[in-house]
Amino acid sequence: MKLWGGRFTEATHHLVETYTASISFDKRLAVADVTGSLAHVQMLASVGVLTNSEAETIQSGLHEIVEEIKTDNFPYRIEDEDIHMNIERRLTEKIGPLAGKLHTARSRNDQVALDMHLYMREVLQTILNELHLLMQALVTTAEEYLDVIFPGYTHLQRAQPVLFAHHLLAYFWMFQRDAHRFRDTLKRTDCLPLGAGALAGTTFPVNRQQVAEILGFSTVYPNSMDAVSDRDYLLEFLSHASICMMHLSRLAEEMILWTSEEFGYIELADRYCTGSSMMPQKKNPDVPELVRGKTGRVYGHLIGLLTVLKGLPLAYNKDLQEDKEGIFDTIDTLIPALQLFTGIISTLSVRRDRLQKALSRDFSAATDVADELVRMGIPFRQAHALVGKWVQRALEQGLTLATLPLEEYQKDCPELDDRVFEWLDIRRVVEARTSYGGTATVAVKQQLLEAKATLQSFL
Repeated sequence: MKLWGGRFTEATHHLVETYTASISFDKRLAVADVTGSLAHVQMLASVGVLTNSEAETIQSGLHEIVEEIKTDNFPYRIEDEDIHMNIERRLTEKIGPLAGKLHTARSRNDQVALDMHLYMREVLQTILNELHLLMQALVTTAEEYLDVIFPGYTHLQRAQPVLFAHHLLAYFWMFQRDAHRFRDTLKRTDCLPLGAGALAGTTFPVNRQQVAEILGFSTVYPNSMDAVSDRDYLLEFLSHASICMMHLSRLAEEMILWTSEEFGYIELADRYCTGSSMMPQKKNPDVPELVRGKTGRVYGHLIGLLTVLKGLPLAYNKDLQEDKEGIFDTIDTLIPALQLFTGIISTLSVRRDRLQKALSRDFSAATDVADELVRMGIPFRQAHALVGKWVQRALEQGLTLATLPLEEYQKDCPELDDRVFEWLDIRRVVEARTSYGGTATVAVKQQLLEAKATLQSFL
């Protein structure tokens, strides 16, 4: 007999039972569900709906159930549909009919809403902790390779040289923004829905503020219909998770490029790579590739929940059961990705020889030559055209700007002397960019100080 089956005359069809059951995935809410029930029972006793003796018996049974859950000894049953009914059924087996009083003044509608709020509060804090570790790894590795100059790209074409530390710190600030977004969502997750009942509140003298205090919620939903139907905080989470995965995917793409033989700028530790079943020489960046690929599934979960919610009338509808699997899968995708990239960043090594070779044969100092011509009094557009002509001339001769003879420059600019070769020094090019946020060592050191201060105040 179903716990809700009093008005039914037929047993539930087995396909309906299988199709509508959520216990296969919502059992991860088990501890949160018991936590909410313990607070609910305490409140019911304080307002006189339960006697103290009844409350103690129910709470004792719930504590036994928590132990079963934590030790993987809880007997989940699909015929009990969801985590709420499974726990109530188990409580009945332990303490008898008194378990039926647990559900007084609440519905599965506000109960599941509470479970998700409790669960997501912990998840968001875990994500913030993992972001902190990843950001710390970026700072540490940036400091380790502070002297390394790296080709900077736009349009995936060589543009201007930058410090490798500067490039890594760009991701630090991306992840800082992710952290701000997740922390902001935590504020709206920190709201108690229990006490809303099915949609209209309850006739019992419940004290919602007391339950909020017991469970550590900072506020209570002021509208019972909104309380049971709100999934905005989950949409926010999926949106922010999508942005965070996008940042990880961009970093993954660069790791994949940089470790290829065509670039060869860095090498990943063996523990974060895999090999080929056929080609013994291969060392594949499978982790970054998978993160890049899994980003799409997180996007899909966001679109999926938006689609579920777009046509729902108030208040609770069974469609809302579809919020959980996408959320859980996103959590199981994002958190390991953050953890793996923390390890990847912490253990990568830079191939200085390959970087030196790459930087010695490109034209990434061209902008600086144009800037120096401007300082000589030549209008920028004319200087731009002159340098472009010299680049073309060097290409035709199989040279670089640094190896192009001085007389080739003087054909177009007779007043130019061998200072041009000083302007082409890559270290000079980098160190000249001292503006705030620039790539000069002095500017990057300042950026590192700001990043460390951010980490200090992070958690």
